Amino acid sequence: MASIKVGKLEIDPARNPAVLDTTTWDAKEAWREVLTEKTVFWQQAADGYPNEDLHGEGCTLFTGSQGLSNGDTVFLASLRDGQDLFIQIGNQVDSSVLGNPIGVAPVDEKTRLAAFPCDMFTLDRYLRLVNPEKAPRAMGSVPRLGIGNRHTVAMWPAIYRAMEKGNFAANAIQNSLRELNLLSDLKDGTPAHQNYLFSFGTITEGHTGSTFEGLLHAGVVAALKQPTFPRYGADADHIQVKRGPEGLDRAKRVIDSSRYFTFFTLDVSDVLDYAAVVTAIDSDASTFLETLLDRPGERKDIIAYHSRTRKVGGITYKFSEAQIGRFVGKYWKALAAVGTLCEHLKTLKGEVPFDVELSIDENPPEVPTCDCITEPEELIFLTEEVIRRHLPITHVAPNFGVEKGTDYRCPDGTDGLGARLRTLARIALEFNLMLDCHSGDDLGKATRQLIGRATKGRINFKVSPQQQILFAETLYAVQPDLFTYWWDDVCRFVEGEAVSGSKFAAKCMADLRHDPAPHPSKDIFHYYCYVPVGRRDDRGQFVNREVLYGLTREFLSEFTDRFEAWLLEIADDVYGGS
Repeated sequence: MASIKVGKLEIDPARNPAVLDTTTWDAKEAWREVLTEKTVFWQQAADGYPNEDLHGEGCTLFTGSQGLSNGDTVFLASLRDGQDLFIQIGNQVDSSVLGNPIGVAPVDEKTRLAAFPCDMFTLDRYLRLVNPEKAPRAMGSVPRLGIGNRHTVAMWPAIYRAMEKGNFAANAIQNSLRELNLLSDLKDGTPAHQNYLFSFGTITEGHTGSTFEGLLHAGVVAALKQPTFPRYGADADHIQVKRGPEGLDRAKRVIDSSRYFTFFTLDVSDVLDYAAVVTAIDSDASTFLETLLDRPGERKDIIAYHSRTRKVGGITYKFSEAQIGRFVGKYWKALAAVGTLCEHLKTLKGEVPFDVELSIDENPPEVPTCDCITEPEELIFLTEEVIRRHLPITHVAPNFGVEKGTDYRCPDGTDGLGARLRTLARIALEFNLMLDCHSGDDLGKATRQLIGRATKGRINFKVSPQQQILFAETLYAVQPDLFTYWWDDVCRFVEGEAVSGSKFAAKCMADLRHDPAPHPSKDIFHYYCYVPVGRRDDRGQFVNREVLYGLTREFLSEFTDRFEAWLLEIADDVYGGS
């Protein structure tokens, strides 16, 4: 397949999945492929509900995608060049709910078929009007895994298989602002933003190369190709509100790009005032009420609302004016941002249900993780404000003291973590909220099991970085040449970072000189392997992505087996013993 041009982006869509919001990029060629199939193939499809996928000479129809529309049969079809279409077979193709067909042709005297593009417009109508059982959905307080998709189409076969075998729900489509681009930015050739990853440092956004639009589309298409009916959602993770005048506007742009997702993680960690809750003098703490509550009577209302005696999770709470002032100081601006973004979501989604996570689990570089753990009193204040403001929050991610790249290491140890989690879980339950844990794959098995027991399995447990390491380990074993290509690119990047003054990069390079053999377990690769996948050059074009998606069938089979087993282990750790 030759590259196509989409705005300023030149791309081969077959070798760059989850970038575009369509898998029909050459409609004329796709229709020609449909017309080459034999009549008997389409007659077999028209008979309805086959037990297995139907394979023609150049077209595959997926039994798990079959739906009915006015008595006609509708399938998702894949073609040999990597394109997808929707095929409708029957006698109502001229009035299809799917929109305008690419082409219409007779099957026999009584039956015709029509082909429709697998773009987002058609996919949305198909999911709403033909086969809603296969759509991603808002699941509210259903416990689930949140599974990141850093290598997109290579990930989903294992995810959907594990969900079926382990009988668990998942946000099976999940990546964050740091991992994804906006499709409009790629089309315009806009340079990638720089972002901060807590407990690591500055990184370039969009490092997977995928887009919010493309990831959603590709993940749903992958679900349609499965014979099963998974309970799954789609999480637009870490939609960050950054400090400064443009922070809220950019978060709105991200929501616009992710409008078809079902779960929205609103990360306001960066705009929290962490110093407010450690203000030592009560009179100083109370000044936050004067400076942030400026409407007539508002200060009196807020003090009265939050100073009531409450019994939550079996514990009695009554906040002093100073405590209320500290909480207002830390959270007021963040809650205002959440309110603005929730209103924006309501406008976009209309009557379509969606989940919203209030995420405060990260911390800026100047605040150590263990110094900003969310205390039970803070969670009660937040949940009461969620109720008072009528915010459609379904999930909350407190700061548990969990960090990327390491097991739990705060001074209170896992005993302290377990006790705190039990209290926070009781509070969340009473307010009908689901706790969320990020970076769960960086925790050890015993810590994961502790989290499962402490929350009684009532948690949204998110994983993402470790599956890319598992991907690399499999590549090292099965496609060593491609792993070496990836390794060499990582080393060149880290060498540049070391020259630019990064102490950690310099340490990695020093370790490499001592032991230069390529291996995915080494720090230089473990911490920097994400960099090459979606990197773009000065013209806005991908540098490595097509190469790193040159995956063999042997690799995909082996990786799917390994990844499925790992997901089942994670699910059992968190939910099996609860």
